[in-house]
Amino acid sequence: MTRTRHYRDLIAWQKAMELARQIYAQTEEFPNSETFGLRMQLRRSAINAASHIAEGHGRLTDSENRKSLSVARGSLNELQTQLELAGSLKFLNEETANQLIELATEVAKLINGLIGVLEKEPR
Repeated sequence: MTRTRHYRDLIAWQKAMELARQIYAQTEEFPNSETFGLRMQLRRSAINAASHIAEGHGRLTDSENRKSLSVARGSLNELQTQLELAGSLKFLNEETANQLIELATEVAKLINGLIGVLEKEPR
């Protein structure tokens, strides 16, 4: 596989960054009581996903890259769980929560594709 020159070229990273921006925008109106609660957790999970995609790209081996991508995928699962909770608590409307969950699913699928390519690479 020819590695992209920069992690910013990865569609998975680009979509993860878009997801993080949307999470920040949507959590801005959360109650003040959630400043250090669910709002922070949502933001942290979204940031972690994008950050681990970038980190993996900078790793020296495909094995290390796969580990970072796996962590990013885990962060997306956390994010989806937190979005479901935010929706059920009415901090987000159902449509917005579902749209964000779908975007997280899209990013996870892109990550799965990257992991699949890395697993096929000769050692």
